[in-house]
Amino acid sequence: MRKISVLLFLAWVGFLFYAGIALFTSGFLLTRLELTNHSSCQEPPGPGSLPWGSRGEPGACWMASRFSRLVLVLIDALRFDFAQPQLSHVSGEPPVSLPFLGKLGFLQRILEIQPHHARLYQSKVDPPTTTMQRLKALTTGSLPTFIDAGSNFASYAIAEDNLVKQLTSTGCDPLMSLQEGVWSSWEMKPGTIFFLELSPKLSFSRPSMLETYTQWTMVLSFTVDSGEWDVLITHFLGVDHCGHKHGPHHPEMAKKLSQMDQVIQGLVERLENDTLLVVTGDHGMTTSGNHGGDSELETSAALFLYSPTALFPSAPPEEPEVIPQISLVPTLALLLGLPIPFGNIGEVIAEVFSEVEDSQPHSSTLAQASALHLNAQQVSRFLHTYSAAAQDLQVKELHRLQNLFSKASADYQRLLQSPQGAEAALQTVITELQQFLRGVRAMCIESWARFSLVRMAGGAALLAATCFLCLLVSQWAASPGFYFRPLLIPMAWGLTGALVCAGLLATTGLKLDSVVLGAMAAVGSLLPFLWKAWASWGAKRPLAALLPMPGPVLLLLLIRFAGFFSDSFVIAEARAAPFLLISLILLLVAQLHWEGKLLPPKLLTIPRLGFLTPAGPPRHNGTHALGLGVGLLLCIRLAGLFHRCPEETPACSSSPWLSPLASMVGGRAKNVWYGACVGALAALLAAVRLWLRRYGNLKSPEPPVLFVRWGLPLMGLGTAAYWALASGADEAPPRLRALVAGASVMLPRAVAGLAASGLMLLLWRPVTVLVKAAAGAPRTRTVLTPFSGPPTSQADLDYVVPQIYRHMQEEFRGRLERTKFQGPLTVAAYQLGSVYSAAMVTALTLLAFPLLLLHAERISLVFLLLFLQSFLLLHLLAAGIPITTPGPFTVPWQAVSAWAFMATQTFYSTGHQPVFPAIHWHAAFVGVPEGHDFTWLSALLVGTNTFASHILFAVGCPLLLLWPFLCESQGPRKRRQPPGNEAEARVRPEEEEEPLMEMRLRDAPHHFNAALLQLGLKYLFVLGIQILACALAASILRRHLMVWKVFAPKFIFEAMGFIVSSVGLCLGIALVMRVDGAVSSWFRQLVLAQQRAGEQSSLVYTGAGSSAREAQSHLLPPCSQDLLASGTSLFYNSKS
Repeated sequence: MRKISVLLFLAWVGFLFYAGIALFTSGFLLTRLELTNHSSCQEPPGPGSLPWGSRGEPGACWMASRFSRLVLVLIDALRFDFAQPQLSHVSGEPPVSLPFLGKLGFLQRILEIQPHHARLYQSKVDPPTTTMQRLKALTTGSLPTFIDAGSNFASYAIAEDNLVKQLTSTGCDPLMSLQEGVWSSWEMKPGTIFFLELSPKLSFSRPSMLETYTQWTMVLSFTVDSGEWDVLITHFLGVDHCGHKHGPHHPEMAKKLSQMDQVIQGLVERLENDTLLVVTGDHGMTTSGNHGGDSELETSAALFLYSPTALFPSAPPEEPEVIPQISLVPTLALLLGLPIPFGNIGEVIAEVFSEVEDSQPHSSTLAQASALHLNAQQVSRFLHTYSAAAQDLQVKELHRLQNLFSKASADYQRLLQSPQGAEAALQTVITELQQFLRGVRAMCIESWARFSLVRMAGGAALLAATCFLCLLVSQWAASPGFYFRPLLIPMAWGLTGALVCAGLLATTGLKLDSVVLGAMAAVGSLLPFLWKAWASWGAKRPLAALLPMPGPVLLLLLIRFAGFFSDSFVIAEARAAPFLLISLILLLVAQLHWEGKLLPPKLLTIPRLGFLTPAGPPRHNGTHALGLGVGLLLCIRLAGLFHRCPEETPACSSSPWLSPLASMVGGRAKNVWYGACVGALAALLAAVRLWLRRYGNLKSPEPPVLFVRWGLPLMGLGTAAYWALASGADEAPPRLRALVAGASVMLPRAVAGLAASGLMLLLWRPVTVLVKAAAGAPRTRTVLTPFSGPPTSQADLDYVVPQIYRHMQEEFRGRLERTKFQGPLTVAAYQLGSVYSAAMVTALTLLAFPLLLLHAERISLVFLLLFLQSFLLLHLLAAGIPITTPGPFTVPWQAVSAWAFMATQTFYSTGHQPVFPAIHWHAAFVGVPEGHDFTWLSALLVGTNTFASHILFAVGCPLLLLWPFLCESQGPRKRRQPPGNEAEARVRPEEEEEPLMEMRLRDAPHHFNAALLQLGLKYLFVLGIQILACALAASILRRHLMVWKVFAPKFIFEAMGFIVSSVGLCLGIALVMRVDGAVSSWFRQLVLAQQRAGEQSSLVYTGAGSSAREAQSHLLPPCSQDLLASGTSLFYNSKS
């Protein structure tokens, strides 16, 4: 029952964190469902006849095209006021003199000279104002959010219908894409277009900008003059770069805008009559030159339309019209004769559809109404499809808008039957259609693109309360009066509250978000438990007792907590995390030395200033502990060589060792690296086998041990073979390529299958014990002093003679017992002293192989360093953790903090970064054949690759509790004499007591389970304050220019890492409990077997030594004492 209570309580705490993360995410991250439907000419957007102007036109789609060519000039960060003229001086006000005003003078001249050919608009941008989100908006016509939940999990992939897809599907000539390094290429695939890698190195120096500008303007002029194109897209980054470096008020901005003005002038002079020129900015910039938020300057961009032929029926207004940025998508689609992208919610610019050459106003009005009706039909179809797939739109508003569209559509169809004399009615229809389109956009913005401060605050508060709960209960579990029964009460409260809320909602017919319902259940179960725990335990202690962390450890945690509020710290965390870990390691070594645990035995008796004299000898000498620390620091430094530089640091160079061997050119170098990788793999296998052999667990006949002997080498061979095929697949002969491709798929599957089989065997038979049964009573262990000459004193005679007498007495007793017909049965059980750690190490090794396959080959060196530095850290931590018998057991905060820091350090050492472009997408294709449609499997593989370090360290977290007991075998102990035998103790020589090692945990099962609970809560607390810091940073800095670039991705990665770590932690603790239950079952089965046999014998036990000795019942675990009562002879050891 205690084990179930611990697991359920940890699961409940994890649920509290999940509820807080989900509640905060629902208010912070702008999410929506991404549909993959596509529009086509063969499927009109709605019922009714073809719109006016497309009847009888050959090749007409939804509407006849007005232009056959398009030039789209995207000037990054072209703010609207950059296109405004220099304002004249107004009397009574100071003159306005800004560097960026009036620099696009050619636009103003065109507007003045050709007012019916050009128009300037103020494009209103929807946040977030980041480049990739804006590019998606400019091609799909929708509201891209930070997370587009769709079938394709690639960060920069557009799975939605878009203009580029429509252009390529309608048979246009090859699309020319010119850019200054944002898109390296456009890759055309059926149904999807990918923006391939953003350039990580953006140049901010003026010479480089000028050189790039000159090169691209030459290429642009040559391309336009060639005429071999239908659509030309060019993207200039100079304005954005200049803003980031100098700001908009710097003279360099005036120079860059003047360059863009020359580009536009050159394009206009080369355009033909059937060409439309569009100049626009994707977003604006702040006064400091940055963007990413939703301020007025960031969401204000310029939009300029020009055609050599008349396009507008009237002159431009004095103040440019403000239009949404997404209105450009349906406008361009209908002007080019293309279907409007399926997910568009933008409104066409109605005035560009006027009939300029026709003097009848009725024709212009009907053309505008036709374009708006097509637009409204497409938006209505999207709403119907989206509302059926998602439930995040307001139901009442959706019905109102649909009714408005139905009325306007009916009026439009009626007017088409009698178009004459219906000017006023057409204006009414246009107004109704515009109201519908604008209402849809407002509804979608309300649902998709707005922060919910209430949810964000509620989620952060729930995370903070759960962290306090972990801190409170972890201290409560370490107290002697702790009991497990109250742990199940909050779960009952939460389940009852959730059922009551669900029942009320079902009976009343109301609909509540599942996130809010889960948060209500979490709060309803958390508050009563906190109140009761504080009232019964926390209030009786001072507040300082609830935070028993050592000062330096608390300081390091506070530094890490505060660092999440700095974008520079988050970007440089790959260097900051090893620094904090190294600082903590140095602190541990200094603390061990200062507390006297590393001093020679002769110095331990000398009183030290401020500290008590140590009660016992040190477990390690100073040289050994210093060696552990130096080795650990060396491993961390070597692992830091495998690093990936964030794209915000162009001066940094990523490690070339992160790339796969297939990318290497030289054959000899590739072979050397392959040998090193295979050597690291062999070293990892050898280290695990040597460790198991050292503690005797490798001699057990149990299935898991047999699998370690034979299965692990097979997994190593399979991994090495897969690396060989993957690194040389391109060099394989053509006849063997199919065979190589098949083997490359089957080998990872075979390794993963072997790992799964090994884990199943470990769960089935986790007790790796060697059992021997023999007739005859076991002999006690007699310690004889080696011969060193004749006795020189009476004391020597008193010491040696009793030993010789006892030895002769035992020999005669053994001979008499061997002459009996049948003697008592002796059961010898080896390896019980390390039974828990052996199962954990075996499980971690089995998990490491599939995780290793998902990484590049040379990451195997990092995995070897990972296991080595974990081993060194555990030994170093064990030196400072005292073994208390019979309990309570505890794991210090510095051990848990160091373990969490090492997980973060390994995350970066394996080539990861908390940004989406750094995700190792190649993991999605390991063991997966080409052309598969298992998207969930690819996502699982990529996620497993990303959070491999979180999985290993979370599952291995119980080793922090087990390792100090395992290290007990390194020091002999004096055998304790039973009470009342003082006289015999004076005669009998002292015997060395064999250490019980991990069996001490079974000596106090209550404290053992409490220690597991305490360890789990401490680890969740350290991880919880990290996700809390990320949530608070993202919330407070939600208007920061780097919120979508740095803070939001960091929050997502920390949240996913926390979820993976919490699940792995529960699995690791569950494995320890499974081993504990299997050990108990093994004892019970032995008792039942001997009771059925009806045999009588005495109980014998041995610890971590080599021979048997007579044991006392008070030294044995409870199940062993049951054996004593049943008359069974037991002999169990940690090593053979």
